[in-house]
Amino acid sequence: MNLLSAKNLSHSFDYELFSNVSLELNRNESIAIIGISGSGKSTLLHILSTLLKPHSGSVELFGENVFAMKSKKMSLLRRNELGLVFQSHYLFRGFSAYENLEVSEILAQEPIEDVLLERLNITHCIHQKVTELSGGQQQRVSIARVLTKKPTIIFADEPTGNLDKATAHEVMELFFSYIKEHQAGMVLVTHDEELAHMCDRVYRLENKELIAIK
Repeated sequence: MNLLSAKNLSHSFDYELFSNVSLELNRNESIAIIGISGSGKSTLLHILSTLLKPHSGSVELFGENVFAMKSKKMSLLRRNELGLVFQSHYLFRGFSAYENLEVSEILAQEPIEDVLLERLNITHCIHQKVTELSGGQQQRVSIARVLTKKPTIIFADEPTGNLDKATAHEVMELFFSYIKEHQAGMVLVTHDEELAHMCDRVYRLENKELIAIK
């Protein structure tokens, strides 16, 4: 069974973004979606991650049609199985970095791992208020918060946008090792083709179509 199966997705705002897009994600697999600004790649990610309902088509996660689920079941699915990383980190600004991680620890009943903090190089600033951290540090805390909950599918929209090139590569390697260790999967949206090609499969969203390029 696939982790994710999307079929014939179409979506429009004032104009048609894409149509008849299909995509599958398996365990131990990473997928990257690239495309120019405005091509609809973030919208597609929002649909795949249950945040937005498509105008047509279906999305199955773990073999179930997510948009036919009752709201309580979908909420549990999001909380327990999905991890969303965005370029805007959405941290709780009144909390310290560690308190942000504790939210995931409590909800998922998973411990905060010291090795994760070390790999993301945030051990030295983990007890500072979020507002005292740099943009890059905030982004790494956001990634740590997502991985602390041990998601089965990671949805990442420009997760390295606030990071320098070396740190971005380290974060990608962390994602890949996490996927292998937890039999998980990842869908990545990025403008960075070099990072995209680190993934197992790469697609370009162009002219309303999703085109496989790797």
